[in-house]
Amino acid sequence: MSLKIYNTLTRKKEEFKPLNKKIVGLYTCGPTVYNFAHIGNLRTYIFEDILKRVLLYNKFKVKHVMNITDVGHLTSDSDTGEDKIEKGAKREGKTVWEIAEFYTKSFLQDINKLNIIKADIICRATDYIKEQIELIKKLEKKGFTYVIEDGVYFDTSKLKDYGKLAKLDIEGLKAGARIEVVKGKKNITDFALWKFSPKDKKRQMEWISPWGKGFPGWHVECSAMSMKFLGETFDIHCGGIDHISVHHTNEIAQSEAATNKKFVNYWMHGEFLNLEKEKMAKSGENFITLSTLENKNFEALVYRFFCLSAHYKSSLNFSFEALDASKKGLEHLRTEIAKIRNEKNKDNKEINEKYKKEFLDAINDDLDMPKSIALLWDLTKEKEISG
Repeated sequence: MSLKIYNTLTRKKEEFKPLNKKIVGLYTCGPTVYNFAHIGNLRTYIFEDILKRVLLYNKFKVKHVMNITDVGHLTSDSDTGEDKIEKGAKREGKTVWEIAEFYTKSFLQDINKLNIIKADIICRATDYIKEQIELIKKLEKKGFTYVIEDGVYFDTSKLKDYGKLAKLDIEGLKAGARIEVVKGKKNITDFALWKFSPKDKKRQMEWISPWGKGFPGWHVECSAMSMKFLGETFDIHCGGIDHISVHHTNEIAQSEAATNKKFVNYWMHGEFLNLEKEKMAKSGENFITLSTLENKNFEALVYRFFCLSAHYKSSLNFSFEALDASKKGLEHLRTEIAKIRNEKNKDNKEINEKYKKEFLDAINDDLDMPKSIALLWDLTKEKEISG
């Protein structure tokens, strides 16, 4: 069967048809490097790696771009609060550049341990300030921006289909007023393209722009860098489900306003990892890193195997008991596979072809890894019988 994936934009499973038969453009939202990645973050990168491997297995070539957010991500998604990198620097008594470098290196070590294929292009937001400014200038020229005391904002009322990815009820948001509103914003959903540096203190990361000294808003980097490397329209954009309502919604708005073209054809989002029914976050008691698992004698691939026990669109509950079960399961699977590799059975080819087709059908059905793992267990049992 052909590859089918769930498209968040249309809310349905669709046959994947790339823009270019020779290569698939894939963009995945990378980490904000102010702290260690927790295992909930890493679940998203594992899902994206499975997607990439499925594309490769289907004979597609993939151009994979991932960003590193090292500036502009504030502690609130509503354009308020402190820059997370600056806050991390104060926490640890280091420069923002040292913080970004340290946690970028840590993240890359984590994905290597998890056997995640490294992106072809890893781009840091601070290396592409020029491109971000150019994108804002284009939006300004088209009349989508306005300036208030703390920065340059995108006017979402100028875009008829704003919020289409998240199916946002704009009027409902206004009525509920759940978002902290920056003074001077015209609409509750408007978002910062460029933030001005505070007048009473100097930031470690700030640049000169046509509007004043400051730094880019969080959303601008992904639009500027993805379009630089993949074009104004590309195939697949991925991230966690928490990106749907704000970050990815705003990426679509600013990108399509700038180009008058569809930004991305397929949007894919991974569900949360939960600990005691709460979303794992980088604050509080439920902050568990890959190092935490390794210190408890769980290798990184055990966690990867654990993640494959649930579909990427299903929430997954974490516990050390469940992880221990995955550890035992992986050890047993490795033993069985070693036996099969050492066997010389004339029926191998016939069995392999049968399971190869079933495996391909499973992974091509929106990356159904639980079914794929079940097939692997069935294969080991059938080999025992035939052996």
